[in-house]
Amino acid sequence: MKFFQHLLVAPAAIGLLAPISASNAAELNFNDVSTYSSLGEVENINSFSDILPEDWSYKAISELAKSRNCSALISKGGISRYEAASIINSCLENVAQLTEIETRLVNEFTPELSTIKDRIDGLENRIKGYEAGGFSSTTTASFGGNHLIGTVDGTGTETTQTNYDYSIDLTTSFTGEDSLDVSIIAGNSGNNNLGEADLDGTSNLLTVDGISYTFPVGDNLTVMVGPAIDGSSLYNTACVYSGFTNTLDDCGNASSAFETTDAGSFGISTSYDLGGGYSAAFGYVGAGSNEGLMTKAGQDIIGGQLSYNADQYGLSLTYSINEDSSNTSTATEEYLKDTTYVGFNGYWIPAETGIVPSISYGYETGDLEGAGEDGTSQWFLGFQWDEAGEGVLGAAIGSNGAITEGNDSLVMYEAFYSYPLNDGMTLTPAVFVKETASGSDNITGVMVKTSFEF
Repeated sequence: MKFFQHLLVAPAAIGLLAPISASNAAELNFNDVSTYSSLGEVENINSFSDILPEDWSYKAISELAKSRNCSALISKGGISRYEAASIINSCLENVAQLTEIETRLVNEFTPELSTIKDRIDGLENRIKGYEAGGFSSTTTASFGGNHLIGTVDGTGTETTQTNYDYSIDLTTSFTGEDSLDVSIIAGNSGNNNLGEADLDGTSNLLTVDGISYTFPVGDNLTVMVGPAIDGSSLYNTACVYSGFTNTLDDCGNASSAFETTDAGSFGISTSYDLGGGYSAAFGYVGAGSNEGLMTKAGQDIIGGQLSYNADQYGLSLTYSINEDSSNTSTATEEYLKDTTYVGFNGYWIPAETGIVPSISYGYETGDLEGAGEDGTSQWFLGFQWDEAGEGVLGAAIGSNGAITEGNDSLVMYEAFYSYPLNDGMTLTPAVFVKETASGSDNITGVMVKTSFEF
C-alpha cells in the first residue's frame, strides 16, 4: 500500500490536491477523495477542518500516531475528516488486531476510509495496466565504456593511438534468487598496438557477448549455464590484484581457470559453498555447435577448483583438462593429446590499509599428454594499495605468458594508478614493459584509460 501512497504525491501521475505539509505528504495526501477535484476548486484547506483539538477523535488520533509510531503530523488548528481517515489508514494498514479505541475510530470514519480504498484500488489498477505494457520492473541495465589513448615502443609503429569499448549489461530475475544476464559489447580493441590493454574488441560492431542464466540449487549450490560463458565464471580464485593488461590480469592462472573457447561454445559453471570460507567449483566449456559437445571433433575443457577465502588471506587450487580436437592439421587420433593445467593462487591483505600493500601470487603448470612432451609454466606476483590517496595503486611482475620448457623465461612488468574523478568516471594511467625473445627490443607501452559507468 505505501508504494501507491507515495505515488499519489506526484502531480504528474494524478491531479490530486497538494499535501497538508511537506513532512507528511506521503501519508496525508488523500484529499482528492473529496468532492473537489482540483487545486483550483480548493481555496483554503482549513475549510475542511471539522475535527478540532477538543474532539475525542482528535485526541484519539494523536494517541494512535504515537502508539503505532507512524509519525503523523497533526495540525494544532484541527484537521478534516479525510485527513483523519488518511492517518488512520496509514497507522493501521499492517496491524493484525485493533484496540477498542482504534476500532471506534475505524467505525467513526468508515465512509472516508472506504472512499480512500476505492481511489487507491483504482490507481493500482491503472498502474498495473501501465506496467504490463512497459519495461519489466524486474530488469535492470548498466552501461559502461572505456576510452584509451597511448603509445607502444618496440613494435615498429611508435605512434599515439586510441581504442575504445562499450558495454550494456541487462539483468532479469524471475524468482528473486535467479538471474538472466545478457552482455552486449562493442569496441575496436586489438585493431592496433594498444591491444595489450584489457578492453573488448568487436571490430566496431555491436555484438552479444554472452547470455547466461544463474540459479540456486538448494542452499549452497549455484549454477550458471549459457552460450559463450567462461567455465570459471563462478570460480573464487584467491587473488585481489586488479590488473591492467591482458597478460597479467589473470593472476597467473590463465589456462587452469579457463575461459570460453569461441563465440559458438556452451559453458557450465558451478560453485558450492562448503562453509567456513571454503568453496568448491566445477566448470565445463564445449566447442561450437558445428562440432558438437563432447566429441572428438570439438574442443572440450573441463576443470574444478577448491578455495579458501578469509578477510586477510586466501588460497585456491585450480585444475583443468584441455582436450585436443581432431579439427586440426594432424587429424589422426594418435595426435590428439590433452593438456592438463594446475594453478595455485594466494593472497594476503594487511589488517589496516596504508603503506603496506596487499600481495597476490599465482603459479601455473601445463603438462602435454605423452612421454617426453615439453610442459609450460607461468607465474605472477602483484602488489596493490587500495587507499593510495584517493585512488588505487597497483604494480605487478610475472612471466610474459606461458613459457615452454627449454625456452627463455620472459618477464613482464606493469604499474597503474586508478583515480576516481567522480562516481561515474575513473582515470587510469598505466605503463607496462614486456620482454621479448633474445636479441629483440623490449616492448614498452604508456597508456591512459578513462572509464565511464552509469
